[in-house]
Amino acid sequence: MTTLDVEVVRVFANADGGFGNPLGVVFDAAGLSGEIGVRLTAQLGFSETVFVDDLERRAIRIFTPARELKLAGHPVVGTAWVLTRTLGENPGVLRPRLADEVTVWESDGLTWARCSVADAQVWDLVQLESAADVEALPVPPGPDYGHHQFWAWVNEPAGVLRARNFASDLGVAEDEATGSAAVHLAQLQGRPITIRQGRGSVIVARPAERPGWSEIGGRVVAEGRRTVTVTE
Repeated sequence: MTTLDVEVVRVFANADGGFGNPLGVVFDAAGLSGEIGVRLTAQLGFSETVFVDDLERRAIRIFTPARELKLAGHPVVGTAWVLTRTLGENPGVLRPRLADEVTVWESDGLTWARCSVADAQVWDLVQLESAADVEALPVPPGPDYGHHQFWAWVNEPAGVLRARNFASDLGVAEDEATGSAAVHLAQLQGRPITIRQGRGSVIVARPAERPGWSEIGGRVVAEGRRTVTVTE
């Protein structure tokens, strides 16, 4: 058994600090196996956790309940927020083990990350006629939908849309807020967008000036520290 201290935050909270996607962050994790990362994520019931392997280098690993990921949106945004408060300054970059480095910063109460679209998880993006159609989807929407985002415009001129993500392939029935899908949607729309996802989470996204990169941002709320014993 391995006992870990886990910093827990909610990422992509709404303007009142509600909702958001839970994330666990573990420091001094270089000696921990990937299997522990997967088991911890499943035990917490989160869609992802992050291992900070080297704080000075900003080296991280990202895990779902099924496997390690190259890159995921709410983990890099949440980890950037945690590191800013741990270090007393913006960490500047994060270096996921399997992806290009991610530039991070804070502005107007939001934490931002600039991510390579090529590194972001690929989603099948399915546009529906209305937000009501998105709301009506069951969990899961069907056996053939293991890695899909369903979305519809709420206010197309204003760039506001409603989305739900289903990720059984990653061990997550429905994801509360999915930054990697936002990375792709920002490229698809070619303009700033606001995504209302899950029960009430809010993601803002836009294409970056650098071709093939997107910027995603949101509010992060601390949930405190948990001590978790992981059975190997």
